[in-house]
Amino acid sequence: MEGAFAVLVLFVAMAVTSVHCQAGTRVGFYSRSCPRAESIVKSTVQAHFRSDPTVAPGLLRMHFHDCFKTAPPNRLLRGYDVIDDAKSQIEAACPGIVSCADILALAARDSVVVTRGISWQVPTGRRDGRISLASDTANLPGFTESVEAQKQKFLDKGLNTQDLVTLVGAHTIGTTACQIFKYRLYNFTTTTATGADPTIDATFIPQLRALCPENGDGARRVALDTGSPNRFDTSFFSNLRNGRGVLESDQKLWSDASTKAVVQRFLGVRGLLGLTFNVEFGRSMVKMSNIGVKTGTDGEIRKICSAIN
Repeated sequence: MEGAFAVLVLFVAMAVTSVHCQAGTRVGFYSRSCPRAESIVKSTVQAHFRSDPTVAPGLLRMHFHDCFKTAPPNRLLRGYDVIDDAKSQIEAACPGIVSCADILALAARDSVVVTRGISWQVPTGRRDGRISLASDTANLPGFTESVEAQKQKFLDKGLNTQDLVTLVGAHTIGTTACQIFKYRLYNFTTTTATGADPTIDATFIPQLRALCPENGDGARRVALDTGSPNRFDTSFFSNLRNGRGVLESDQKLWSDASTKAVVQRFLGVRGLLGLTFNVEFGRSMVKMSNIGVKTGTDGEIRKICSAIN
């Protein structure tokens, strides 16, 4: 998408460009022009979450990917209906004022809150882009990529190693498909007795194989955080320490010294300066969403999030 950053593993031809506290964006941007905007997004996310909890990780990933809707990495994303619902309600209250980009940024924050993470202030005032490019999904780190490759993709967008580890921590909620990681379980190597990826904890291999048989359904979903899959917490990082990261790219964060140090700080390892994951996640989200932001007269305010005006 024009000017947007794809970070992980979100919206589309809908829109956009994302946000930090930069010229043209500020906390409370709509306080006079559309004072109910944030509360409408919040209540919409809550309502959809009550009927389908999978929308929370879906919205969070949508904010990360923020690129062309039909590109391969985005075909399984969830939450478009939530954004459309919020947009419809906001348009009824204050037409032509609130961008789809801002609705998505607010919804991502509210998705963390409904999964028992903490809230943070989201600077608003973004405008929607007019171009969505499937080729931009090349910015997305792949699930087999080395830490160096992941770090470079983040660095290219102005995000550092701590941002990388922090934002990958979004995998504390949500699922992935067996077809994405099953190669790690069977014939990954001939040097181990199990034939599985040696970085996987030996006691975890039977559990994953039971969920994803070698000739089973590759579309079956498995929690990315098997410790507390529905709660936004540090269990994901504990999994990495214990060799229980589901994605190869995630587990590699423990084998690289620079990223391992950040994981340890989130886990409160003695002797290292501690970091509070929830707080740092909010900071990194704001930093990320500042990339390629459009403000002022750039872009547009879409009437419908799935199409340019």
